[in-house]
Amino acid sequence: MKNKRKGSHVIFSFVFLVLGFIVAFAFQMANAEDGPKSLSDSQFDRDLALRNELIEQEERNNELYKELEQVQKDLSNYEKELSTKADAYYNLAEDANNYRMYLGKVGVVGQGVQVTLEDGNYDPNDDNVNNYLVHEHHIFEVVNELYVSGAAAVSINGQRLSHDSYILCNGPVIEIDGNQYPAPFVITAIGDSEVMEGALNIKGGVKDTLVNENIKFTLEKKETITIEALRTN
Repeated sequence: MKNKRKGSHVIFSFVFLVLGFIVAFAFQMANAEDGPKSLSDSQFDRDLALRNELIEQEERNNELYKELEQVQKDLSNYEKELSTKADAYYNLAEDANNYRMYLGKVGVVGQGVQVTLEDGNYDPNDDNVNNYLVHEHHIFEVVNELYVSGAAAVSINGQRLSHDSYILCNGPVIEIDGNQYPAPFVITAIGDSEVMEGALNIKGGVKDTLVNENIKFTLEKKETITIEALRTN
């Protein structure tokens, strides 16, 4: 009887040993399967997060690029507007300066011509000495031709002419805006010297007319002429 019980204990011990081994093996297999799976899920989550972050960054970059394009367009429009305003201001300033020149308010420097008118050599056989003197209409002819040919400023014996200047003949002298000057009369004009010279020397023009009226006419081109601002009393 004792031997039979002893054999049963041995059998049960073996069964429990085998069962324990099976349970331990199954537990190890389960851990082996759960470990890599958990690691794979964690890696997937990180990849997904990085992918979403990359997508968000690309979208932000696109937004910034669109903003940059708009800023560049705005800047271009502003530059065009500023350029237009600058041109307008420049034109206004240029017009204002031209008006000041026309009114004789500012001095002018530039190339031009110098015309000298002198009394002619008197002929004793001619009873009228006035036929050999420079008169205001002679000066007017020269001055008008100079203005027509583009003179920006004109002076006579250093007296600047303006839009409302007057010239009168007073015996052997001429009066310009209240100031008297004797002969010879030096008329200087700033402008295109070639154009003004051509206009004065044209055949049958001012020069020929004055020479035929016994006036000594001298014309010189000048590289630099300075005409001071209008004299005011």
